[in-house]
Amino acid sequence: MVSAAADRGDDRAGEPLRSTLMALIRCDFFSEVLGLNTSMTVILPQQTPSQIGLTGAGPAGDPPVLYLLHGLTDDDTIWLRRTSIERYVAPLGLAVVMPQAGRSFYTDEEHGNRYWTFLSEELPALCRTFFRLSDRRADTFVAGLSMGGYGAVKWALREPGRFAAAASLSGALDLAARGRHPSRPIDPQVWHTVFGDRPVAGSDDDLLALLDRSGSDVPALHLSCGTEDFLYEDNMRFVEAARAKGVPLTVDFSPGDHDWAYWDGKISDVLDWLPLRTRVAG
Repeated sequence: MVSAAADRGDDRAGEPLRSTLMALIRCDFFSEVLGLNTSMTVILPQQTPSQIGLTGAGPAGDPPVLYLLHGLTDDDTIWLRRTSIERYVAPLGLAVVMPQAGRSFYTDEEHGNRYWTFLSEELPALCRTFFRLSDRRADTFVAGLSMGGYGAVKWALREPGRFAAAASLSGALDLAARGRHPSRPIDPQVWHTVFGDRPVAGSDDDLLALLDRSGSDVPALHLSCGTEDFLYEDNMRFVEAARAKGVPLTVDFSPGDHDWAYWDGKISDVLDWLPLRTRVAG
């Protein structure tokens, strides 16, 4: 019988098959960019031959990483509290970094703090300092829901060389339209704090404008949204624009609303879709 390690062709042939369980870390730290103490929740793969109830094996070396972003009313703990994300990633050997970003839309706020700079510059550097994580583009991914879906796609479009793939679950993908939407606008106080009086349309905070200016290096995108979701039409507009640009796109629009019953299932689908270099069946 050929071992899983030998079948992969790596140097662990002959070793007992190890399960991958996850180390869960609540990391409180000081951000120089924000000028305050903040937090992130991190899931890291841990190899073990004896954990009961988990199967599979992760890749050798530094693990791939998924930056997983929260929504407008949430924090860095919400994915762990509302979904089975820790169990879903265990067979994949995938690290997950879930940062705290307030109600910032992952933007350098006009009347607040520099959350875009924190997310795109300081956070990845700190994570590589604190944890062993791969820094290869092929091993780096970003995803999020609602406001976090917007943040994930914005990060992928503004820094396409960083990511192999990005995913949005019920993302606010047409923010300029959402800001003036008559029935479901963004809270005016939140909008004023984040954007002030500056126009979003056409700026680097406008995903449709970023998409229009994008080149051929846009990472693969996965978009899911429930057909009963108030952001469904926003997602449809983004899909039309992405297809017109020839951006690699996987679309999953199915019955569902803007809630955790939908997102718990869809994040599992996103993990199945990620182009991980090593996948070992349990």
